[in-house]
Amino acid sequence: MAQDDENVLFVPFGGEAPDPESFLTLVLDGWERQQRAKDFSPSTIRTRRHVVLSLVDFSGRYPWQWTLGDADDFFSHARAVRNLSHGTVRSYQGAVKLFCDYACSPHYDWCEQSAKLFGQVFAQVVTELNRVTHAQPTEARPAKRPFSQRELQELFDLADLEVVRILDSGRKGALAAWRDAIAFKTAYGWGLRSDELRHLQVADFSRNGKAPFLGDHGVLRVRWGKPHRGSAKKVRSVLTVWEWSAEMVADWIRNGLPRYGHPVTDLFPTSAGKIVGESHLIGRLHDLVDELGFPPGLDLHSFRRSYATHLVTGEGFDVAFVQLQLGHEHAATTSIYTLPSPDYQRLALERVHERIINAALELRERKH
Repeated sequence: MAQDDENVLFVPFGGEAPDPESFLTLVLDGWERQQRAKDFSPSTIRTRRHVVLSLVDFSGRYPWQWTLGDADDFFSHARAVRNLSHGTVRSYQGAVKLFCDYACSPHYDWCEQSAKLFGQVFAQVVTELNRVTHAQPTEARPAKRPFSQRELQELFDLADLEVVRILDSGRKGALAAWRDAIAFKTAYGWGLRSDELRHLQVADFSRNGKAPFLGDHGVLRVRWGKPHRGSAKKVRSVLTVWEWSAEMVADWIRNGLPRYGHPVTDLFPTSAGKIVGESHLIGRLHDLVDELGFPPGLDLHSFRRSYATHLVTGEGFDVAFVQLQLGHEHAATTSIYTLPSPDYQRLALERVHERIINAALELRERKH
């Protein structure tokens, strides 16, 4: 007997209705194609898929059977029993929410198919009722901190001294030690993340017409900026702030890089022709910090924290300028770097008062 078209179920497996496991795979594969179309990275897609399957395993239910209680139990277990971080649990919730949004979307027919196959439909199980609040503008851990000005100077001095110690001892590795010292200074000098730093090339520097005294290193084009929600790497231009940093890089390009042979395009290469590894830089930094006996809380990202903190609280730069330099999407993320200085608010208020007084004086002079 012929059936009405509206009652005919679309089945992709040779005319046979799929079992629950096959149907789940079909939905997940469709979700993966949708995410690829939105240019999310393969690693992001794999991670999200794993989270969905983890909730399936934990609840013992398929997604079209999920309830808010299943999601509540899963996220509570992740936080209280597995002791996952606030940010990790929120990312799990984001993955599940995106999956449910996709499965429930009227632009796809997954709800219709699940209703005909299993008598149940997909529903959103991550709502404002159970979602972790994004209460902070950053996920930075309180234990991590910036370098003080004194600590930075001592660290850079020791990194330079290490090159001399290696040369005096006759050991190999002086060039690598020199490269690492320049890398640490560059990370601070332009406020760079680890990936941004390691992927720099000589051609990324250019002149700043407004600051000719900086030579060929007045502007740095950062090509490996942190992507936003699965997009491509974000590119930004960072203006050189300190003259010493431009001189330091120019000296390295002129006298250091040629020792690796020609042509050299990467700013921080290895003898094997690759870029310096993050784990190597982390280990080298730990050695220097340990030798100096600095308090805990310092890592590679501390150079970026220090750059922002010192520009805002030490040099008096406007937060909006620092935001552009760092490539932050929101000013609130940048503003957290004002917290380490107890004098920041006082200095900011003094600057405002000074502008008001100067404006009043100029107005009075014009009237007379």
